[in-house]
Amino acid sequence: MSAVLDPGLAHEIGGSGEFNPVVCMNCGICTAACPMGIELLPRRLFRYVALGMEDRLLAEEETVFSCLLCRACEEGCPAGVHIAENVRTLRRYLNQRRES
Repeated sequence: MSAVLDPGLAHEIGGSGEFNPVVCMNCGICTAACPMGIELLPRRLFRYVALGMEDRLLAEEETVFSCLLCRACEEGCPAGVHIAENVRTLRRYLNQRRES
């Protein structure tokens, strides 16, 4: 099964806001700090967005809404990714897709 790639997905989701998933270095520090132990969030989700893999993002909707938005993941992020704000942006996008 091949994925459909949309190179404009990150811009579509974030518009002109401060959505910065492409800054993620995929190092895994956020995963280690997550009190929920959510392996997929945020680095793999952000990679899906950066690569334009909307189908994979949509398949992980429950994971996006499982995040506590506690920002423990942001504390050690060497790239300074605004993880909690990015997750909020993903939630808005997913909710808008449901409504349309």
